Amino acid sequence: METLDLAKELSSNPYPGRGIIIGMSPDGKYAVTAYFIMGRSENSRNRVFVEEGAGIRTQAFDPAKLKDPSLIIYAPVRVLGNKTIVTNGDQTDTIYDGMDDQLTFEKSLTSRKFEPDGPNYTPRISGVMHIENGSFDYQMSILKSNDGDPNCCNRYTFSYDNPKAGEGRFIHTYKENLDPLPSFEGEPKKVSISNYIDGFTDMLWNNLNEENKVSLFVRYINIEDGTYTTRIVNKNK
Repeated sequence: METLDLAKELSSNPYPGRGIIIGMSPDGKYAVTAYFIMGRSENSRNRVFVEEGAGIRTQAFDPAKLKDPSLIIYAPVRVLGNKTIVTNGDQTDTIYDGMDDQLTFEKSLTSRKFEPDGPNYTPRISGVMHIENGSFDYQMSILKSNDGDPNCCNRYTFSYDNPKAGEGRFIHTYKENLDPLPSFEGEPKKVSISNYIDGFTDMLWNNLNEENKVSLFVRYINIEDGTYTTRIVNKNK
């Protein structure tokens, strides 16, 4: 698979929606993840990321302007022991609870499907990172309608064992900025990861569409001891 230029992927698409990146730094020291949100409506843009324990939560920037919180207020990142869960919706909690009950990542998601926001039927994208005894592997998932048909949910899980240093995978909700919004197609895109959290964070944020970007989360987790460094960027300040 071709390694894509992540900066170009982001800058060339004005509305990829929400996106998850997971991979390993080139020096092999860090498991890396990033999650961003974008918005076209006032309600979607009225958000910030805030830290909540070891994870993060979306929060209304101006509570007075919050309309329907059902699909925009959730915990995108939660940590369960040596597992870091990253998703674009409240399925974070579904995965957390399922894996806490010894279900697999894939099995935990069988009770969920795409979002009920027709005609877009936004895919639910999810990832889980597992770090233990100096080793790192991860999985990613997409639950999507069948080409816009809500009668069928297509389920895809991708597993990456012993990932290659410097390499990551990128999945996002929308293929392009149309109306209705077409779902992401294919397997997660192969992209490059940086050794440096600040440079990687700046590259991501600076290449997201200025009008539509809302918030960005980036975390580098030390594979040897599990300690981590986090960056959060919010457009609303």
